[in-house]
Amino acid sequence: MAGLDSAQLLAALEPAVEENLNRHLAVAQEWMPHEYVPWSLGRDFAEMGGEAWSPDQSQLSPIARTALEVNLLTEDNLPSYHRVIDQVFGRDSAWGTWVNRWTAEEGRHAFCIRDYLLVTRGVDPIELERARMDTMETGYDAGEKSLLNVCAYVSFQELATRVSHRNTGRYTEEPIAEKLLTRVAKDENLHMIFYRNLVQAALELTPSQTMRAITDEVVTFQMPGAIIPGFGRKAVQMAMAGIYDLRIHHDDIVAPMLRQWGVWDLEGLDADGEQAREELAAALTALDEEAARFVARREERTAKRAARQEG
Repeated sequence: MAGLDSAQLLAALEPAVEENLNRHLAVAQEWMPHEYVPWSLGRDFAEMGGEAWSPDQSQLSPIARTALEVNLLTEDNLPSYHRVIDQVFGRDSAWGTWVNRWTAEEGRHAFCIRDYLLVTRGVDPIELERARMDTMETGYDAGEKSLLNVCAYVSFQELATRVSHRNTGRYTEEPIAEKLLTRVAKDENLHMIFYRNLVQAALELTPSQTMRAITDEVVTFQMPGAIIPGFGRKAVQMAMAGIYDLRIHHDDIVAPMLRQWGVWDLEGLDADGEQAREELAAALTALDEEAARFVARREERTAKRAARQEG
């Protein structure tokens, strides 16, 4: 059975969008990014007669600096993300209102993280700016994702970003950074709930079509920061530190989201929908096995390092 086209989906899901927009506006708490930045720690850089940045000025560990840079550069690419959802969701009705509200809330994340890093001299500001230019010039390309694929992807991605921010904050072992990233993560959580609820509504509306979208996004999932210069190396460093790894991706992102949607008990699927669910189950099993192998390798490497240090 053919699925609904984009126009039909936009119209059919509009009541769910309006309901969840109203819910979001009712629970979202106003907060001021400038209140999370220790401005008194700031001082001039070399061009203003001050001191150029050097690594000894940062109180963050090298891995914490890497994680904060990746998180910030991911947030920096907001114009590309806005373009994607604006093109797919449109500017009409509650869809358009949500696009603008989401963009406004996301915008403050990069502001406050960058202000914190510059004021505290947490990272090299020259390298950071060059990486920002490179990342934004590359831009984020979602390809030809359908409305349902976009909704499924951002459900996983918003949750993944929330977890990455929270874990980065803890890893810094710096109270101000942790407070800041915890606040940013609260925004990401509300955004995740919005998109998660849309997918739930879509599963009720067109279950097989939505199941296919979910499966495709699980199988092909990549963080939007994958275009950041050196992302592969930085992602490995973050994974080795336990900030974001395959085990977290399986246990804290994909598996609980699928349970929340009730995909394993969903009824009314046609042959294509059942095929998609079978593929999804196989992909989740493969992800779980890959995560187990990664954790085993990490533990083995940690044990060898400890043995060398003792020797």
